[in-house]
Amino acid sequence: MSPRIPDSTDADLLSLIELPADLRRLPKRQLAQLANELRTQLIESVAKTGGHLAANLGVIELTIALHYVFDTPNDRLIWDVGHQAYGHKMLTGRRAAMTRLRMRDGPSGFTRRSESAFDAFGAGHSSTSISAALGMAVAAGLQHESRRSVAIIGDGALTAGQAFEALNHAGELQSDLLVVLNDNEMSISRNVGALTEHLTRLRSNPMINKLRQGGHTLLAHGGPLGELLNTTRVGLRDGVKHLLGVTSLFEELGFQYFGPIDGHDLGTLVDTLQNLREQTGPRLLHVVTQKGRGFNAAERDPVRYHGVGRFDPKIEPQPAASGPSAKTWTNAFSQWLADQDDNEKLVVITPAMIEGSGLAEFGRRHPDRCFDVGIAEQHAVTFAGGLAAEGLRPLVAIYSTFLQRAWDQVIHDIALQNLPVLFAVDRAGLVGPDGATHAGSFDLAFGQAIPNLMLAVPADERELRTALDLGTELDAPVLVRYPRGDCPADLGGEPPTTPFGLRVRRAAETPADSLLVVALGTKVATALNASENLPVTMVDLRWAKPIDWAALAPLIENHAGWMIVEEGSKLGGIGATLIATATERGLFKPVMHLALPDVFIEHGTRNECLADGGLDVGSLNSRMCDFLRRILPARQPCNATP
Repeated sequence: MSPRIPDSTDADLLSLIELPADLRRLPKRQLAQLANELRTQLIESVAKTGGHLAANLGVIELTIALHYVFDTPNDRLIWDVGHQAYGHKMLTGRRAAMTRLRMRDGPSGFTRRSESAFDAFGAGHSSTSISAALGMAVAAGLQHESRRSVAIIGDGALTAGQAFEALNHAGELQSDLLVVLNDNEMSISRNVGALTEHLTRLRSNPMINKLRQGGHTLLAHGGPLGELLNTTRVGLRDGVKHLLGVTSLFEELGFQYFGPIDGHDLGTLVDTLQNLREQTGPRLLHVVTQKGRGFNAAERDPVRYHGVGRFDPKIEPQPAASGPSAKTWTNAFSQWLADQDDNEKLVVITPAMIEGSGLAEFGRRHPDRCFDVGIAEQHAVTFAGGLAAEGLRPLVAIYSTFLQRAWDQVIHDIALQNLPVLFAVDRAGLVGPDGATHAGSFDLAFGQAIPNLMLAVPADERELRTALDLGTELDAPVLVRYPRGDCPADLGGEPPTTPFGLRVRRAAETPADSLLVVALGTKVATALNASENLPVTMVDLRWAKPIDWAALAPLIENHAGWMIVEEGSKLGGIGATLIATATERGLFKPVMHLALPDVFIEHGTRNECLADGGLDVGSLNSRMCDFLRRILPARQPCNATP
């Protein structure tokens, strides 16, 4: 049975709202109080778990209004990215579970169909909501079902090509679709590009607002009179807009455009959405919000507070960090970039990840050589190709998970033409709390299949700098892959004998009675720790393509068996290629390949995720011992654990 709906004197509304059906029983006058309570509890919740803060605070009123007006989950709300869906989760039966947000067995930081019937479509990457909502709207029509589809997309996500492809298609189909543009002038960083300037003109031009005002009045009338007035006035109004050159881009694409309206005015939001709910065809409501609304620190610096670790709500939170003095891989890359000031041919490109990729300082010093292209991964790669074709040395700084959107451009526009583009690929491997949508599991498998593309997998800062230096010098495309987290300075061992040569990090005294472990990137340090008391020769491959077979083949031949360890997909991974090539070369030694299994690993701590894949220290030690017992049964070489 639903909880009692209180009168306006009750102090706690949120505790009585378990599902949106409860919310819809509230009188409209109480929604502002509910928004204050939801915002307060959201801050308290994220303070205990960490997560995305500023984006969620900015859409509290919009979230309440959408669930108040639409019959969810029958009506579909499709949230783009999911950075702003915490309030949505709290209103749809998951408020108590938010204490384990982004933790193992707790709610995801993004929307997931498997998590709730109210999560109509899974998210994680940006700019998918309009396509999905359009598909749902068409499906409803084809199946003669009465339900509405609403896409909620930010102005940052709207910079991606897929969003425009969907708008173009929706305008042609004239399907029953509502797009809510949440315009806070940001993605993670400040937005860039001509679209941002267009939205600014729509927000600020008094002529546009005056012309829109008539439309808002008509919407408020409703009923037959409003419909009649709307029919007669809209044509006149639109004619004047065209004459004055103040039409919106969305109207040119076939949408009815409404707004901009204040995204924190619940009365206006509810009234407008109720009227738009009764209309048909493609409609776009432009809502202006403030990222970080209601939390002073986040309002002042929404970039810094886009994502935070745990914090005391009474004290300004700090961005999530790996340790008080630890240098991260992103820090190490940024410091290398700082040493490139004199390289005037180096041009840096990123798809809306200036801060996340460690480019802010370089961008401040060299604004003419640092390009934030918005959430446009495909464009970023081909843009780099154009720069390279004219003799410059472009560097594309991108997360592994986002590079997945641009592999066609890597193949066709870069590798096929053998253009010298350097890819600095951050967040390779598992990323922990952000889960499967953000894991960088596939870059090695994808990349090794592409002719001309070289793959560097550094294990420490020294090798990272060496690989990046080489990447700026080679007349070929180079991908340098590195993870999230702490970056060791130098893991030691023998220096490589050639630029692409492997490194022996630790040599066994008697190879014939030992195991050869070939590791890549982050797994070098893990494997060194796991094999500390074992008869193991530890090899750092350094380059996944080309592979130093001149050094590797005799090592395989001289050891009792060999093991490959990589933090990437096992299917199609580097280990699969190594085993196939070794077999072709007649190296028939016992071999084991440890890599990420053929599943999407759930969110949790990074160590929990690694354990799921059998790639943490304890799992590696156990697998090494089992393998050693199998290949050297008489010697029983395992008598210690790390």
